[in-house]
Amino acid sequence: MRETIDAVNQEPSVRYVMPEPTPILPYAVPDPAAPHPAKPYVVGILIGLSAAFLFCGYELVRSPTNTLFKAAYGKAALPYVMAATPVGVVVLLYIYGRLLTWLGPRWTLVATTIGSCAILAGSYGAIAAGWNFAAAILYVVREAYIVLLMEQYWSFLNSTLGEANARRLNGPICGIGSGGSIVGGILVGTLATKVGSPALLLLGAAITLPTALLTWLAYQYGGQPQPRPDEPHSDTLGSRLLFRQPILAILLGVILLTQAISGLTDLSFQGILQDAIPDQDKQTAFSGWFYMWLNIAAAFMQFGATPLLLWLVPTRRIHIAIPLIHVCTCAYLWGSPTLLSAGIAYMVFKVLDYSIFRAAKELLYIPLSFDARYRAKELIDVFGYRFGKGGMSLVVAALQKPGQAVAAPILALIAAGAAVAWAALAIPLTRRKA
Repeated sequence: MRETIDAVNQEPSVRYVMPEPTPILPYAVPDPAAPHPAKPYVVGILIGLSAAFLFCGYELVRSPTNTLFKAAYGKAALPYVMAATPVGVVVLLYIYGRLLTWLGPRWTLVATTIGSCAILAGSYGAIAAGWNFAAAILYVVREAYIVLLMEQYWSFLNSTLGEANARRLNGPICGIGSGGSIVGGILVGTLATKVGSPALLLLGAAITLPTALLTWLAYQYGGQPQPRPDEPHSDTLGSRLLFRQPILAILLGVILLTQAISGLTDLSFQGILQDAIPDQDKQTAFSGWFYMWLNIAAAFMQFGATPLLLWLVPTRRIHIAIPLIHVCTCAYLWGSPTLLSAGIAYMVFKVLDYSIFRAAKELLYIPLSFDARYRAKELIDVFGYRFGKGGMSLVVAALQKPGQAVAAPILALIAAGAAVAWAALAIPLTRRKA
């Protein structure tokens, strides 16, 4: 009996070992080559709504910034302040890079959003107090903050949607954002002559502030992208990746050329507009309505044409066709330098830039590494955007006589040349893309 009990109590020779528990990460770590596990439509709606508030606030800042600066220094000074913009952009990019290292993508976006709103509100106070130089500072900040925040949205989307979802959603996301731009244009056109241009800055800061909450929710739902262990790391600004991945260097060249065209058509439009409507508040109101119609056209492209084109037309043909369209509009401005032709050249550029070019360009970032999407992308699409305009503005400043702006036909001719160079770069840029 005792032997039987001992046999029953004897430990078995094979033991069952509990598996190690799978660690639960606080955030998802998505694979950029595959769809993100979160529902892409919810992420897209949250980012789209955030963009709507951001662009509505930007419209309330953009038009008064132009008129306030021209009222303080004259239209001939515009190339100089544009040329100074890249310096401010580099400072903000470095701050962004350090914050990204310390806080991660989500809290960096929240911090830069709140900081931008504080600067806009402070600029209103300085201008209201009679400090004219604040108009120049505000111009530089305006050029920098909008692209810095916007590109962080796209870094997140490029890391979470996957290419198939991006082809479906990039256009509509831009379209939701354009809804905010349209509302902002209406507000500017309605309020500018009633409350004055400076007061619009404070309203723009207030409308921009909710984007901090909306983007925080988007990250909460979609997960915080993080680099994979095997991915190459870069410096704070991501500049090293430009030498390691040729597509990034080509992208930088394309962005520089696109923004040279943007700056040249903008200078043409602003110069002719200043001559046609010299009154400050009336000019701001006209500008508000102009941007409203611009954004309506962009929304039509974003919701309708862009998703359709991205599915039916090879990406390479899209990237080559866009600059050729700008060659035609610049040729029209060169041959007939009027407010109508200048408005068409500038509007066509902005509409295509906000819709099909933006959606097609972002597809190129999706397969790349975390640092390429969050650091090198910001260097390319923030610094490149503003350096392209600033560098071309230096060329314009060198061409003009003291106190006299360069004629619109000359600006249009240079812009057409930049568009031809852009079309040439689009060929190697999309060599491996359908």
